[in-house]
Amino acid sequence: MDAPPLASLSLTHVRYDPNDILSYISAHLALVPQALVIAYVSLIWGTREVEILLMFAGQMGCEALNWLLKRYIKEERPTQMLGKGYGMPSSHAQFVAFFSTFLTLFILLRHDPHNHPHASNTHIPTPLWQRLGLAVLSFIGAAAVAQSRIYLNYHTPRQVYVGVAAGVTCAVGWFVVTSIARRHGFVDQLLEVPPLKWLRFRDLVVNESLEDAGWHRWELAKQRRAELLGRKKR
Repeated sequence: MDAPPLASLSLTHVRYDPNDILSYISAHLALVPQALVIAYVSLIWGTREVEILLMFAGQMGCEALNWLLKRYIKEERPTQMLGKGYGMPSSHAQFVAFFSTFLTLFILLRHDPHNHPHASNTHIPTPLWQRLGLAVLSFIGAAAVAQSRIYLNYHTPRQVYVGVAAGVTCAVGWFVVTSIARRHGFVDQLLEVPPLKWLRFRDLVVNESLEDAGWHRWELAKQRRAELLGRKKR
């Protein structure tokens, strides 16, 4: 019997012009959303920070909205592109727009490293200029991903711009919702839910940077080892 025809997994299947360096770069930029999902999951598992979990929940909600909008609007992709599915709005543009906007709102409005409740001499607050730089870089990256969808002819400019607008709107809306949830103590209540408590989720990144978490304990451990070694040498 003849073998059944093979299918293509279109999740990362990107068509580009191998003779065009910008087309080659754009093809790799198409993988940014998948890379961000991996980063989300890795950070959630590695840090157990509820803020990252909330951001990821909003990101997935934004993706669900994109799925609904595409099937409601039913606008085709550019005629020169043979990609599957509807094109309005661009899911890549909406994804990165949400990410960069929510990240910027967090690091500029919610993140408060100068009021660390357990500050020590090892705690170094992230300066504003570094947070501003990170925000600018995130928007530059988002703009590059969005523009790559136009360059590869996967979307029309209008489909990309609508995707960006939808992503920004979702990010601002979700930031407001989570801000209200924090103000009324709902996030604290969420952390007391048995599954999250069992998984040891915490809420530290609002006041301390990820790289600072555990640093004070590390310094104390080194100090104790040095003291113990000093006593043994006496």
